[in-house]
Amino acid sequence: MSNSVGAVIVAAGRGTRMGTAESKQYLLLQGKPIIVHTLEVFQRHHLISEIVLVTGEEDVERCREWIRTYKLDKVASVVAGGLERQHSVHLGLRNLKTAWAMVHDGVRPFVQEKEITACYEQAREIGASVLAVPVKDTIKQVDREGKVVSTPDRRSLWAIQTPQTFRLSELLAAYQSAELDGFLGTDDSSLAERCGIPVAVVEGSYANIKITTPEDLDFAEFTQRSRGEEES
Repeated sequence: MSNSVGAVIVAAGRGTRMGTAESKQYLLLQGKPIIVHTLEVFQRHHLISEIVLVTGEEDVERCREWIRTYKLDKVASVVAGGLERQHSVHLGLRNLKTAWAMVHDGVRPFVQEKEITACYEQAREIGASVLAVPVKDTIKQVDREGKVVSTPDRRSLWAIQTPQTFRLSELLAAYQSAELDGFLGTDDSSLAERCGIPVAVVEGSYANIKITTPEDLDFAEFTQRSRGEEES
């Protein structure tokens, strides 16, 4: 039990940037919903013993049907999310029964097995971990008028992805603290950081994109085809 790992897959958003009536996580990628591709990665991983899927209330039943259709038997429950991503994750965490928790975006179907393993191992060593990639572009900090305030050293900047991995009890405590204080973080690790939990960065891949725009979907189709050709 002390080494058991569960995953909360968050797919409760209704993003508008895709420009489609259907939520992005349910759009088809090579004939299969994006969320199913994501769930299958964690279903296959030997470390993962339990998955909780968090989705919109109106989508719970069809997600349960997909879980049966695609034989995703590690999915222990499908729960309806909250108003904000943070609320949705909290609801998912409350349904996990493992010692460790990974939180992952439902629209990141290209995370690799070795990245999941590395995140877990680093979290076990340091306390918590986040998958990330070094920032490629020069970043400018600007004020409200659009004037440049500073140019941070790019070598210290990382673009944060998921999964993010924590000891479940510690992350639940961080969420409870944030709720009591009315703090809304930008990601799960920001809640852990404010509670003093050390968080390590695990270098991931630029291919682990979050599919939010039509251009992302085009890239995802290309990536999926390329992976299929490599495996065949």
